[in-house]
Amino acid sequence: MRSVLITGASRGIGAAAATAFARAGCRVMINYCSSTDKAEELCDRLRKGGSEVYTIQADVSRPDEVRKMFFQAEKLCGGTDILINNAGIAQTKLFTDITDEDWNRMISVNLSSAFYCCREALPHMIRQHFGRIINVSSMWGQIGGSCEVHYSAAKAGLIGLTKALAMEEGLSGITVNCVAPGVIETDMISHLSSEDKKALMEETPTGSLGTPEDIAGAMLFLASDSSSFITGQVIGVNGGFVV
Repeated sequence: MRSVLITGASRGIGAAAATAFARAGCRVMINYCSSTDKAEELCDRLRKGGSEVYTIQADVSRPDEVRKMFFQAEKLCGGTDILINNAGIAQTKLFTDITDEDWNRMISVNLSSAFYCCREALPHMIRQHFGRIINVSSMWGQIGGSCEVHYSAAKAGLIGLTKALAMEEGLSGITVNCVAPGVIETDMISHLSSEDKKALMEETPTGSLGTPEDIAGAMLFLASDSSSFITGQVIGVNGGFVV
């Protein structure tokens, strides 16, 4: 039975991934930072379905807390076979209004966290000559988003991390890939008006917004044995918004 650790998994894409991997028979470790109630509720629901699921609290933007999280993962599941770097924040601001604090927080949560988690996960994966690392970027990391320069930069950095780490770890039986979601119905777009959402739907060739389950399905495939010859890739799950 494979063990999967999903960062930022108390809601949205992370929660959908936790559900998908639990149903696929994996041991699931749900990381969360502050949403204790949502994480525990998800954990309880999945356990009632017969899955082996745990919660681990950690702020993944802090390397000391990441270290403790992986120590706990080792105790709970014997290590992390599949790592999904999903934790992230978003912010809409004019470039000239972005503060040092805004920039540092965005890079810390959306990019540095993945570096810290990969660093802790790799020794176990290398020892067993198997591992799957899936980073969650964004289509804005591919093409850039107006009024989201710091977000786009962090997500583009994840793509670079993915490609370089895949080159380095291929001979160790470890694949590293990236999922780049389009506009997905999660809390991250809750600030948008219905008119804004309608406009985004009209820009999307499929004429719809994505769901967290759409992203979870791509993750499940990238973590499977069927994807063993796929590494260093950016999989766009965006309804054709970016081609």
